[in-house]
This record gives sequence, structure tokens and C-alpha cells, in this order.
Amino acid sequence: MSSLPRRPGPRVALALGSGGARGYAHLGVIRELRARGCEVVTVAGTSMGAVVGGLAAAGREEDFAAWASGLRQRDVLRLMDFKLSAPGAVAADRLLGAIGELFGDTDIADLPVPFTAVATDLGSRREVWFQRGPLLPAVRASIAIPGFFTPVMINGRLLVDGGLLNPVPIDPTTAVPSDLTVAVSLLGRRTHARQAPAQESSAPQRREEWRDRLRRTVASIAGREGADDPKDADEPADHKAPASAEAVEVVEPVEPVEPLLGIDPLPKDLRLTDVTGQAFEAMQGLVHRYRQAAFPADVTIDVPVDACRTLDFHRAAEMIDLGQELAARALDAAGLPVT
Repeated sequence: MSSLPRRPGPRVALALGSGGARGYAHLGVIRELRARGCEVVTVAGTSMGAVVGGLAAAGREEDFAAWASGLRQRDVLRLMDFKLSAPGAVAADRLLGAIGELFGDTDIADLPVPFTAVATDLGSRREVWFQRGPLLPAVRASIAIPGFFTPVMINGRLLVDGGLLNPVPIDPTTAVPSDLTVAVSLLGRRTHARQAPAQESSAPQRREEWRDRLRRTVASIAGREGADDPKDADEPADHKAPASAEAVEVVEPVEPVEPLLGIDPLPKDLRLTDVTGQAFEAMQGLVHRYRQAAFPADVTIDVPVDACRTLDFHRAAEMIDLGQELAARALDAAGLPVT
């Protein structure tokens, strides 16, 4: 007796969010979906989600995963075109050139799977959905994180990262019939983080109190894990501090620098990219929660915002594994079996 043909898995509409290097986690999510027999029938992506989404729509995401997993930190630095006087720290032409070899001269309309790259038009203050035309310029516009990558001009529009207005673009996928909408957010909350506003006094605190708070603040902003107090609002409790976190240099003045205002000096190793990235992600997290209420997904996979820093593009293998692990948990919870 011949066996019955295997029923195809669910048809999935996939929305991939912005978050810099954490976007490698999207590759792990797609890998898990394919392992469960899912058919991705439409993809929308913002920023790094547009990079991975475009490659997935073209069937080249595993080639990208293999290439990215071999990158070391010095390789990433070579791919960055630093432009100190430009309206962004990095032009990313070399990086996009490497990715462009995978894209080729593909037109979005010719992709096997419908794809949307989301960018933000600074002039009109609205989203731009790229659903036709050359794939590479659309993706380049979508990844232009303000303060990091230089903006892009296309057809008279000054374009930056789509995550400014739509961090996890679910709405572009609604035009394609599907059985399941899966959204991947790279803005997941830190473990044990408190979301209520903090009530604080601007009066100087005891040295021990502000020293501990400053150490945790630097660890959070600079991507170094490890708060001693699991109830602290700024750090996850399930991570141990590496040696670099314990060695954070804190500038302790003998006398207050601004005695009238009570302002403490900034840490020496605090970088512009750290501050810019954290500020952008804080805003995106709020925007995402509002948009998620309007366009809820059937399954949402949340990658913690402190999984890695925005420009840690040398951590691909780690983020891919994390994405697959988080996807497996979320899909199991949703009752989607492994085929």
C-alpha cells in the first residue's frame, strides 16, 4: 500500500523587524519555519529585516548565513566606510556591495515570493513601501539607521531606516492570503525590566548608590551584561558579568563637576553609537507596541534588545542560533508541530 502524500505545512506571512546585527536572528527563525514544513508566501522587512527578507524571498538566505557566520570583527570594520563629515557615521557601500553579490540585479517584482522593503521618507514623514524596482537600492534605503548609516536619495526622496515608523512591518503582508502571520521583533524587553516610569530625585545620592547605578547603566548602554541585583530595571538577571563589565572605568570626581546642577561626569568609554542606538531602539519599542495593537500577528517572536549591539555584525552564528531557539519556543507554544 502506498503512503499518503504529506500535507503541505501552513502558508506563512512573515514580518521581519529592525535591530541591526540582532537581525541575524531572522535567519534562525526562517530556518525553523522551513524545518517545520512551513511555506513562506510573503515577506516584509525593515532595516536588517529587509536584508534577510529580500534574501529569503530570493531563496538565498542560507548563502548569506554561511557568509555572515565567517565574519570576524576586523572583517566587519573593513566593510564599513566611515564618513566623519557625512550625515551618518557609515556609508556601508562595501557591506552592501558584498550583500549585493547575493542579490544580483534582481527586481523585487520578479522575486519568487512577494517582498516589501520598508523605508521612511524624512521629507513627507511617512513610510515608503518598495514592492517593485531594483532590490538592492530598496534594501539600502531601509537599513539607513539615523546616526549610523548615511541616508539614501531615491526619486527625490530622502530615505532612512523604516524602523523609525514601522519597526515590525506586518501590514504590508496582509494583501497575500496566508494561514499564519509570524512577526519577528528585535526589540524584546530585557529580562526582569521594569516598564513603569522611574521616580527619581535630582539631588546628589550617596557615592555608593550612584556608583552602582552608573556601573549598571554603562553595562546596559555599552552592551556589557551583568547587574548584581536581579530586580534592577536596567539589566537581565540571567547573565553573568564578563571581566570587561567588572572593569568599567567610572570617573569619580573629588568635587562635583557641576555643583549647582548636580550633574555627574560621563563614563570615558561611552560612545556616540551606543547612545544613538539605545535611543533609537527605545523609541522603536514604543512605536512597535502601538502598531502591534493595530496589526497583531498570530505568532510573535521577541528577540531581546540586549542580545547584542546594533553594530555587532561579527556575531552571526550566535544570533542565528538564538533566533532558531526562540522561534522553536514560540511555534511550540502556538501548537505548530515539527514535521
